[in-house]
Amino acid sequence: MTLALIDYQAGNLHSVENALRAAGCADLTVTADPDVVAHADRIVLPGVGAFGACAASLRAIPGMIDAMEERVLKQATPFLGICVGMQLLATTGEELGTHRGLGWIAGSVRRIDPAGSDAKVPHMGWNDVVPTGDHPLIVPGEAYFLHSYAFVGDGVVATTDHAGPVTAAIARDTVLGVQFHPEKSQRYGLALLERFLAWRP
Repeated sequence: MTLALIDYQAGNLHSVENALRAAGCADLTVTADPDVVAHADRIVLPGVGAFGACAASLRAIPGMIDAMEERVLKQATPFLGICVGMQLLATTGEELGTHRGLGWIAGSVRRIDPAGSDAKVPHMGWNDVVPTGDHPLIVPGEAYFLHSYAFVGDGVVATTDHAGPVTAAIARDTVLGVQFHPEKSQRYGLALLERFLAWRP
């Protein structure tokens, strides 16, 4: 099994790579080459930073989004988006203006607004992951979050609580996105990555 970890200058690549290897992925390539992505058996899109800048960096790689969409949407290859990599699955992001996402899962990424509470933004630290439906990769537990913006829309398969429900994971077909950081979530995160590597949707 081959895995492409997409390098678009917007992710915590070293930590994600180490976590994937610790979860049992032996054949992993950190890549900005669409041809590698087009032939991978698994694809992971990490992401740290502002939505618009990350979207622009991904689109700046010639052929990358076409390769992702061909491999994932048309050929049903398992895909995992992490943090901003998850947010980019949305239709739009509203951080520092309105920016176009991949549009794979209908929704928008908006600033967390814990009105009338002492909850702080960014939402940072350990928090519960609460499944909202039946998804083979998502189980209850605690994960590490660090974000100021959250997804609102379709396909929510888990939430967390930050002065109200906040999206923790979204899914569609062979696509899974998680707002938390599996690579920083110790046993819970490694177990999720192990399930992703074994997933046969």
